[in-house]
Amino acid sequence: LSAMSSSMAAAVSSLRSLPLPILVPLVASALAFVVTVFRRVLGRQRPVYLLNYSCHLPDADRQCNLEVCEYFGLRSKRYTDETADFMRLIFRKSGLGQETFAPPFIFSGKFEKTLAFAIQEAEEGLFTVVSQLLAKSDVSPRDVSVLVVACSMYSPQPSLASMIVRRFKMKDDVKAYSFAGMGCSAGTVGIDMAARLLRVQRRPGYALVVVTENTSLNWYFGNNKHMLVTNCIFRVGSAAALITDVPARRADAKYQLLRTLRTHHGADDAAYNAAVQMEDEDGGVGVALTKDLVRVAGAGLRSHIATLAPYVLPVSELLRYVYRVAWAYSGGNPKAAAGLVPDFQRAFEHMCIHSGGKAVIDTVAKLMGFGPPVVEPARATLHRFGNTSSSLVFYELAYFEAKRRVRAGDRLWMLAFGTGFKACSVVWRALRDSGPDADNPWNGCAHRYPMALPVPTPRRHNYQPQPQPEQQQQQLEAEQKKQL
Repeated sequence: LSAMSSSMAAAVSSLRSLPLPILVPLVASALAFVVTVFRRVLGRQRPVYLLNYSCHLPDADRQCNLEVCEYFGLRSKRYTDETADFMRLIFRKSGLGQETFAPPFIFSGKFEKTLAFAIQEAEEGLFTVVSQLLAKSDVSPRDVSVLVVACSMYSPQPSLASMIVRRFKMKDDVKAYSFAGMGCSAGTVGIDMAARLLRVQRRPGYALVVVTENTSLNWYFGNNKHMLVTNCIFRVGSAAALITDVPARRADAKYQLLRTLRTHHGADDAAYNAAVQMEDEDGGVGVALTKDLVRVAGAGLRSHIATLAPYVLPVSELLRYVYRVAWAYSGGNPKAAAGLVPDFQRAFEHMCIHSGGKAVIDTVAKLMGFGPPVVEPARATLHRFGNTSSSLVFYELAYFEAKRRVRAGDRLWMLAFGTGFKACSVVWRALRDSGPDADNPWNGCAHRYPMALPVPTPRRHNYQPQPQPEQQQQQLEAEQKKQL
């Protein structure tokens, strides 16, 4: 102690001996440093964890293959032959398999979209996943302090959030939010919103995020080709996630939230109109997916990853990327420099890429330089469940767990796009090894993926041209002469 006091006295005396123009800035800098440290320590956000999640697996009698789609189109008598051929072509090229799930009104035999069917579809998906999730997470509905429900195309009165509050008898002061029109990005947006709401609460708590889509009232009966695509690729699916900032639940949680990022590109007219709800020439309402959608998705992704990269990529990859760009510019090739992207496989072990359609997956893979193993979960999810909109990324996460690929410490990236046009990323770190839960939707079918590519038709090298009619007549006359 005496040695310490003597050293401090020596330091104070040396400071007093400094000239005033030097002493004042030095003391001010020291005070600013202390204040900054205290603000960082006191204002540090509580960590948020993904306790668990559940995905909806409808009954087998709701499976919708190509034959079911053709039967529905034929019996409904709403489509022309040309429209039916177009939808058949889209279905075959969509990347969807024969085991996706359709809304209940498809199998009703009435061929009419009604409010009753929409409510039935919503209740079947939402109530099932919430019940499964709360049961396996050991959390009471009254422990939930934040409820976020997202459905892009269906917004009833009372809201979907009110339906869940009523069904599960949640407490009166639960902060419930419902939002619509967010498109396929609503799942990741919901996680971002719930995490922010948890962090502004005084006490740690639980946030329930429920995402779904509803096609019962939004099935398109018309002949506009841009609006028919949604009938061919959108299918039934719901997911629920329970996140918490309760420190004691860290040991039970699967993942820790590291970062979220949302970028909105709606200021651009092409991005805004890439996917829009509208009326056709006959007054039929549907969602039109324009040809600009794929291009807009690529441009939006470039802008999004440019913002995300400095926060998730290692310094070595950032330096490598800067070197490659500088080398391309120095070589007089600015176009090639603009096409370069960092290697995000150095930042993440697993990627849940938005699987809204085959063309979108192909665009992301080409832009990011991803090989078939990286986009395997996206293609498998599209094939098995179709485009389930906002719940897609959770079905992909369930795919990783069904394959037992998640290890403690692994980093996982959820990337989703939505109408508007917007992009949203959620970055997780695995807290433990994860395998499939009892309600994992891939149980019983994960072993079939990745599916083998179809065998190409071999070329006929011994091809011989067919004789012309004149040649056929000459050959026939020659054979007759031989017989005589």
